[in-house]
Amino acid sequence: MKKVLIADDMHLSITEMLIEAGFDPDYQPKITRDEMLKVIGEFHGLIIRSKTNVDREMLDAATKLEFVGRAGAGIDKIDYPYLTSKNIRLVNAPEGNRDAVGEQTIGVLLSLLHRINLANREVKNDIWDREGNRGFELKNRTVGVFGYGFMGSSLAGKLKGFQCRVIAYDKYKSGFSNEFVEQVDLDTFKAETEILSIHVPLTAETRQLFNADFFNAFPKLKIVLNTARGEVLNSAGLLELLESGKLWGAGLDVLENEKINKLSSEEQEVFDRLKKLDNVILTPHVAGWTHESYERINRVIVNKLQEAGLAVG
Repeated sequence: MKKVLIADDMHLSITEMLIEAGFDPDYQPKITRDEMLKVIGEFHGLIIRSKTNVDREMLDAATKLEFVGRAGAGIDKIDYPYLTSKNIRLVNAPEGNRDAVGEQTIGVLLSLLHRINLANREVKNDIWDREGNRGFELKNRTVGVFGYGFMGSSLAGKLKGFQCRVIAYDKYKSGFSNEFVEQVDLDTFKAETEILSIHVPLTAETRQLFNADFFNAFPKLKIVLNTARGEVLNSAGLLELLESGKLWGAGLDVLENEKINKLSSEEQEVFDRLKKLDNVILTPHVAGWTHESYERINRVIVNKLQEAGLAVG
């Protein structure tokens, strides 16, 4: 049987699923990079989360490797061109946590519109301020989904019941308008979006794409939501618009630097100012991190490995 190294924390069902599919799994979630480099040459498969860098050094050491399974959607920690040059298959699992991301995005959006987060804190501090916590309705507003992959389409479907207009822009896709969403060009997207939800992978093209200049091109923009990757959004630029009052609020599940105890002085200043804003909701990269998605991601990866015939040989 093909040996598979599981190098990150996974739902424990992964070992049983892999055995049933015909693999020989080795679950080592605490393995260090140095340890991996010494043993990776013994394995035909590698399953990781976002902790592990699969770079040239790792791939050169992985002399028997046939596939990498990414438990989640993002592949920014994987040198994909080099991996494919070695005929190694990449399998990721955006289907596994798309519902979680869609639900979290809506939850944060409703909390911002209806000031739920702030009102909860005030009442717990014996402040009963009804007028100060008067909210806004989502109905009839235009939500712009930037990037229409698994996450963006999940959000669009879940927004249908709120009777808002959902538009989407994706540079690399077309013909996806349906009962949930209206595909538009970039100019229309910028002109009409009131609530922007970001759903793009981290690439050289998207890094720092969402900055102050980008946001200033949206005349109606009121709320920004990012559940994608922190590095696609310039926090300082967003902060500028929040503090000026141009934006009503922001929901950030991801940050440019998520090691919040090891920020540079500049990063720390921006982070401290963001934390003080009542109209900003921050969560620790958990939009796709539910109990259900934790197990479902395993099933998606193993099913794809089976469908690709990677358990054979």
